[in-house]
Formats: sequence, C-alpha cells, structure tokens
Amino acid sequence: MKMRPMGDQLLLLPSKKEDRTESGIILAGVEESNGYAEVIAAGPGIFTQTGDRIPMACKVGDMVLLPNRLISGKGGNEVKFENKTYCLVRESEVLMVSSK
Repeated sequence: MKMRPMGDQLLLLPSKKEDRTESGIILAGVEESNGYAEVIAAGPGIFTQTGDRIPMACKVGDMVLLPNRLISGKGGNEVKFENKTYCLVRESEVLMVSSK
C-alpha cells in the first residue's frame, strides 16, 4: 500500500535526535525548538480561486526543518503505518528545505 497526502500536505519521517557527538561526547538534555524530518510523500499542491494549481516546493527525499511540536505528534498529526511513525504537516509549516 502506498500513501499519498492530499492538497499541500507532506508525509514526514522524523529523524532521530543525536545524543552523542561524533567523538563520543554525550550531549545534555538540551531541548531544541526545531527538528528535522525526511519527506516521504508530498501532495499534488493546492488550487487557487481561478483553478490554477500551486505546485509543491518540497519533494520526496528533501530534509525539512520544522517546529518540534509538529514532529512530536502532539498536534494530532501522527500517522502509524507498517510499524513506523510518521507525521503529516502542511507545507506552509515547514521552516527550511535542504534538498539532496
């Protein structure tokens, strides 16, 4: 089964938070306000009042930065599928995009 979001929605797989640096130093429990996630699927975009489609700026494979409140699933946007937890957000909620 393949999932495809509707409209301007993005299906994201949150990335794990690193608790150690590359040299092995354990990081303290500092809570960051933003987090990263990978775009797994993107909707087709939304329509304007004149019927023109506004294409999505994010595409599959992009890494996006967004507020942790959206990644954590506390906003009711958590989706569980095949033993993985995803989050579903609107493209307008993304702060930055890092394309591969």
